[in-house]
Amino acid sequence: MMIKKTQQASQGNEYWRGTEYAFINHKKCESFPCHATDDPDNFNCLFCYCPLYALGDACGGCFQYTEGGIKDCTGCTIPHDKDNYGYITERFNEIVELTKWVKANKPSK
Repeated sequence: MMIKKTQQASQGNEYWRGTEYAFINHKKCESFPCHATDDPDNFNCLFCYCPLYALGDACGGCFQYTEGGIKDCTGCTIPHDKDNYGYITERFNEIVELTKWVKANKPSK
């Protein structure tokens, strides 16, 4: 199942476009491609494990929860779309804020 293209790279600051660090295609990986794709040459492996996973329902991807409550992202290709580097990196501040909240709300021992 392919997801619709959602919330692609930022409209403003696209300094990363055309850079080598924003795209890795690792066709020798034993799991390549880890998601269904019609375009394996443009499949970005940089975010092999999606940093937005921690944002839960707010990640912006196409996911579902298993009966056991685990987030299942097999239907999502947001981190693997070559044009989504900016979208993901722009959301790092949300992940930082989440970790601050977790730390502040961690029960004391």
